[in-house]
Amino acid sequence: MDWRLLLVAFPVLAALSWVVFIIGRDALNQFQGAMKEFR
Repeated sequence: MDWRLLLVAFPVLAALSWVVFIIGRDALNQFQGAMKEFR
């Protein structure tokens, strides 16, 4: 494994996981709000 590949891949993976976390959190909040209105 080339260390330069890790140097590029690590920030990209970190950013991707952060984006997935934010999208998932917002989706969960919207879902909970929709469930409250539905009841």
